[in-house]
This record gives sequence, C-alpha cells and structure tokens, in this order.
Amino acid sequence: MKIVLDRPRCEGHGLCEEVAPQLMHLDEEGELVLDTETVDNDVEPAKAAVRVCPVAALRLA
Repeated sequence: MKIVLDRPRCEGHGLCEEVAPQLMHLDEEGELVLDTETVDNDVEPAKAAVRVCPVAALRLA
C-alpha cells in the first residue's frame, strides 16, 4: 500500500504527523515530508493520517 500526497492541496496543519510520526513529518518550512511512501505491515497509522487530514491531501493507493 502506498501513501499518496497531493502537495498543492496540503496546508501543513500537521494532524497527520501527530497520528503517524513514524511515516511523515513537517519540515522547517511547514511542508509535509513523507518519510516512507510504502506501508506494508501496520497500515493503521497511515489510515489514521488519511482520516484526520482536514483538506484530504492524503490518500492510500
């Protein structure tokens, strides 16, 4: 499973980072960085990150 980021849509709220810090983080400019795009084992943090994004900038494919 892959995490897909719609970068233009992302507003840098950071809610996804709070629920899945092992998968992503905000850089010093407030831009979301995916530390990994592929999730194989525990997909729950990725699902949570997608669910909490207020602008639907993340999806799983």
